[in-house]
Amino acid sequence: MGLKDSLRIMVVDDMATSRGLITQALDDIGIKNYVTENDGRSALSRISASPVHLVLSDYNMPGLDGLGLLKAVRGNQALKKMGFILVTGRPTPEIVAEAKQLGLNNMIKKPFTSAAMKQCIESVVGRL
Repeated sequence: MGLKDSLRIMVVDDMATSRGLITQALDDIGIKNYVTENDGRSALSRISASPVHLVLSDYNMPGLDGLGLLKAVRGNQALKKMGFILVTGRPTPEIVAEAKQLGLNNMIKKPFTSAAMKQCIESVVGRL
């Protein structure tokens, strides 16, 4: 069983279309073991109960945004080693700097290709 088969991913985005584009890219890559949430609070609750290897989170979400989720994950002893990739349409220097300070593993800009998503994920978890 390869990494593609064992890797567990949480996709978090408040927009159904964006969640669909991310999961479509995961399907294209051959990753099938993923779950989705439509907001940061639900995602945090779910990964606290059932940890994943990697979180792919939108930045701009109501309630708990992507950086808030990252901060909560890094502040939780059981979750802090979890991989975290921020997915955003506007990676401003301020967002990038704050994300790096919080311990972000990688970032991908929307729109993205499946190949770019694969490369982004591999930079965090290793070769798929």
